[in-house]
Amino acid sequence: MQQMDYSKGQVRRFLRYLKDYKLEFSVAIIGMIGYSALDTYVVAHLKTLIDDSLTNNDSEFLKIAAYAIVPLFILRGIFNFMGTYTLGWIGAKVVMRMRQQLFEKYLHLPVAFHDTQAVGTLISKVTYDTEQVANAAGKAFLTLVREGALVIGLLGVMFYYSWQLSLIFLLIGPVVAVIVTIVSKRFRKVSRNIQQSMGTVTAAVEQAVKGHKVILMFGGQDVEKSRFERKNNHNRQQNMKLQVTQILSVSSIQVIASIALAFVLYMASLPSMMEDLTAGTFVSVVFYMVMLLKPLKQLTTVNNEFQKGMAACTSIFEILDEAQEEDTGERRLERAHGSIKFDHVTFTYPSKSSPALTDISFSAEPGQTIALVGRSGSGKSTISSLLTRFYSPQQGTITIDGIPLSEIALTSLRKQFALVSQQVVLFNDSIANNIAYGANQNVSRKEIEDAAAMAHVTEFVEQLPDGLDTVIGENGLMLSGGQRQRIAIARAILAKAPILILDEATSALDTESERLIQDALETLQKSCTSLVVAHRLSTIEKADQIMVVEQGKIIERGKHEALLSNNGPYSQLHALQFGEHQ
Repeated sequence: MQQMDYSKGQVRRFLRYLKDYKLEFSVAIIGMIGYSALDTYVVAHLKTLIDDSLTNNDSEFLKIAAYAIVPLFILRGIFNFMGTYTLGWIGAKVVMRMRQQLFEKYLHLPVAFHDTQAVGTLISKVTYDTEQVANAAGKAFLTLVREGALVIGLLGVMFYYSWQLSLIFLLIGPVVAVIVTIVSKRFRKVSRNIQQSMGTVTAAVEQAVKGHKVILMFGGQDVEKSRFERKNNHNRQQNMKLQVTQILSVSSIQVIASIALAFVLYMASLPSMMEDLTAGTFVSVVFYMVMLLKPLKQLTTVNNEFQKGMAACTSIFEILDEAQEEDTGERRLERAHGSIKFDHVTFTYPSKSSPALTDISFSAEPGQTIALVGRSGSGKSTISSLLTRFYSPQQGTITIDGIPLSEIALTSLRKQFALVSQQVVLFNDSIANNIAYGANQNVSRKEIEDAAAMAHVTEFVEQLPDGLDTVIGENGLMLSGGQRQRIAIARAILAKAPILILDEATSALDTESERLIQDALETLQKSCTSLVVAHRLSTIEKADQIMVVEQGKIIERGKHEALLSNNGPYSQLHALQFGEHQ
């Protein structure tokens, strides 16, 4: 019962997408009912054709039929266009709206959600699941109304000509309804499995395409091939389960219909029936019953499409019902002065049990540079993620200019930062547009060129055919790691934000590029507060405060010279790096 209520709730929610198209639906319904009514009207004259025209050699009816048949079929075509095109249009509109809602939802979901989801699964929901909904909105509704109207029309004519022969349908109707109900549950369950398996198939393809070089390098073709084969086969198995269910349900209903036909033939053979039964009546009733098999089959098939659509709706609504990134802040900052303070901050990632940061406290005055060093996984990058409120700490407070981050509106908060991370994200657009991406105001071409020059982007751009207007491919695949990082630094320069976060910003640069960029970053850092997560200690020697992070705790802090003289962890890291460069 709970499952049925849940399904009804999904249907009601789905129908809300259709309420904006009442006029179009009216046109479609007129078209579909008109189409079926014409079919019923034509076959309803079969008795007249046999009993009056052929039996009595009356040619008048045949002449009228000859004149009427072409106009009737033209009208039938018009009705068919009205129903089919309009429903296709409505289905496309619903899919477009759902895809837009899903895409917008992905943009506003918290980082913690995306950390736990496979990209391929999320893409599959936008591409495959929404198509299933389109089938439910268009194809399923088309078949339901058109074939349903034809079934009702044929039954009406049958009862009109011989209610005795047609009585059997009052008995088999409930049996068909029971079969459809049982099959619906099976369709819904298998359809959900198909959608999940499509997600894993998409994820596997996406992973293989993105990791193509790694697969080639390590000879992983066979491993990936067998992995994809398993997922692909699982998807095939689920589709075959759907086919079996569909075939059995159609076959069952056709067997029931054949029982009805057998009953009609038996009843017609009884002496009491044969006295009153004309050839036209008998042939018409049998003909109508045979005609009923096709719409009955399609009505069973439409249940398959509808259940797939409802399973897809459930999958889509689950994402749309996810809580958006929480934005508790109401205060807006035009431009922060750049003072930062962490006060006894402890943070644990949602999927982990041990804290990533424990009791972290430090502060930075406007214009200062704070450097974080330590081993990979020590918690350095987590500090920058908390500062931009990708995550919120479980204990302690973080403030900018004395205002807790939770009180600042997210859009306003993030405008205060320029971020250059180890993993550069670029868009399939021109270099100029990538540099200007996210700038707080409309920027001139001159400003883009100045930022490009400062980040030493101009040096490699001059060798490209279209210069700054060169389109760089998905995530800048046409460029080297160092070139991508320079574009990211130019983007940060152009943002002119009061706080700069450099998360391993020069990690992909060669020594010469690093020196050039270090000069640009030092110029930039004079005008803003900087939080630098660094692996290369040579890049942070001039920092106002260096903090050594180990297992989520700050174990040492101070200026470069003081830390060296302490002979502590920083000194050991420095000696290790200095030794490597000898």
